[in-house]
Amino acid sequence: MHPEPLLLGVDGGGTSCRARLAAFSGQMLGEASTGPANLRLGLQQSFGAVMAAALQCLRQAGLSRFQLSRIVACLALAGASEPAYLAAAQAAKHPFGKAVITTDAHAACIGAHGGRDGGVVVVGTGSVGWAVLKGQSYRVGGWGLPFSDEGSGAWLGGEALRRVLWARDGRIAWTPLLRELFADFNNDPHAIVRFSQCATPRDLAAFAPRIFDFGGRGDAAAVELMQAAARHIEALASRLIAVGADRIALVGGCAPFIKLWLDDDTTSHLVEPIGDALQGALDIARAAARPQAQVA
Repeated sequence: MHPEPLLLGVDGGGTSCRARLAAFSGQMLGEASTGPANLRLGLQQSFGAVMAAALQCLRQAGLSRFQLSRIVACLALAGASEPAYLAAAQAAKHPFGKAVITTDAHAACIGAHGGRDGGVVVVGTGSVGWAVLKGQSYRVGGWGLPFSDEGSGAWLGGEALRRVLWARDGRIAWTPLLRELFADFNNDPHAIVRFSQCATPRDLAAFAPRIFDFGGRGDAAAVELMQAAARHIEALASRLIAVGADRIALVGGCAPFIKLWLDDDTTSHLVEPIGDALQGALDIARAAARPQAQVA
């Protein structure tokens, strides 16, 4: 008789990789957070973050790494919506008994609505709209920087630095936010250029908390950025509503701040999420493990 499978839900984004380990019965056994796991950053980094989180969860549960083969995992990873990244991840070796790979947005949607139809707009390091309606998934945006992910933390950071350079050129007025950001680079525009050449989405998103703070204080540049971000998020929500997702959950680390700037038409469709992306990933893992559990 085989031992009961363990379930691992993973939510891997551009800033962090969160994992939650549970028994098939639902009992939580461990939870961990490691570094970025977006597949766009490379398969080695993404899977490295996943494995580090999985091992931390096992240690919290008092289990050894030899139990990895008992795990049915759902790896919900940013970047998995791109066919080439998804195929590479699915072909990669892993130590789990079984692994289902999907997008972080899909898992967030499942978790937010408890498996019922609905949509989510994820606003974190990146941004994307996702809906599951009658078994069919719909995606809006989330194509990655520099051409997409508008309204996200990384987008906000990049746009803020753009405005710092505009102010340096005399094209717009300085504001306290822009002066503070410029000081981060020793008031050297060339330092910003050098930073831009190697900055990751996580690096850019690190500026977002200050934009939220200054926006709340009425800083002209921050207010303009927050209003622009809100319009982009509203556009994602509007498209999901148009395809039939009347219930939209706004999720992700930037969501509480962006929500304050949304118009009434969008907020009228917002609902509180039932669960998070980790819960959605666990639900997907549980469904994948069910035949295995029944055999046991």
